[in-house]
Amino acid sequence: MANVATNRAGDRTLVAAVAILSYATIIGFTDNYVRVIAADAGLWQFHATRSVMALAILAALALPLGLRLKPHRWRPVIARSLIHGCAMLIYFGCLAFLPVAEVAAGLFTAPIFVLLISRFAFGHPVGPFRIAAVAIGFLGVIFVLGPAAGERVGAATVLPVAAGALYALGNIATREWCAGESAETLLAGFFAILGLFGLIGMALLALWPVAVPAGAEGFVLRGWAPFTGPFLFWTFVQAAGSLLGVGLMIHAYQIADAGRVAIFEYVILPASALWSYLIWGEIISLRAGLGMALIFLAGLIIVLRRR
Repeated sequence: MANVATNRAGDRTLVAAVAILSYATIIGFTDNYVRVIAADAGLWQFHATRSVMALAILAALALPLGLRLKPHRWRPVIARSLIHGCAMLIYFGCLAFLPVAEVAAGLFTAPIFVLLISRFAFGHPVGPFRIAAVAIGFLGVIFVLGPAAGERVGAATVLPVAAGALYALGNIATREWCAGESAETLLAGFFAILGLFGLIGMALLALWPVAVPAGAEGFVLRGWAPFTGPFLFWTFVQAAGSLLGVGLMIHAYQIADAGRVAIFEYVILPASALWSYLIWGEIISLRAGLGMALIFLAGLIIVLRRR
């Protein structure tokens, strides 16, 4: 009986690994095309349009799949959605002018911030291994996003890490505030908030227009722009890819040990770098590669010590 249970656990872990690999492959591909979206439209229009598409897909699937989209408690879901929504605003804003792998590295500092927030906000004990993991992860961030010699610290350094901090806070909110909510409810709340952010951003830029640089450089400052074929196509790919990818990730966490799945999730870093190379011919530097390896090591230590 023990052997049967072990085999079943191993099978579930293998299925979870395949699901996470699929998730990383999808997200790494779709996020590489944000720069194409950024050339035609703005961050705010992108989020508003993507949210409409994603919510329409969710609504169409809700009845045949028996999905529950209405929250049991509105306030925790709204609060969690606001936090994660702010993280994704920063993340997608950075994708317009930074390689996907580097922005993803900033986002994957989240386990480090989860550890720090848990310690200083909730008083959870932190041992020497986890303190070492924070130091290693911080060094990795410096290698990936830190300025080169002679350069100043700028938005390219700070913003991806800020997205990671907010993403960590949203993950804590998921566990502490929204334990009884379904995955599709949290997903619907997430896209609804991002859509609202998009509408607010377009309204503010319509009331107080600013000078907008051409192309991807104007992504954050651009308000509404006429729809183009590439924008609609790649935004729909983003919406469908996000739903499918996140669904695979959630399924992986449902069927296998969370500690093992969290380790697999770091495959999104090399997956994003591989897609950047295949699509755009971008090659990450040795320094950035070393930094990603250190961030992965930090996350690995944190996950293993949690188990």
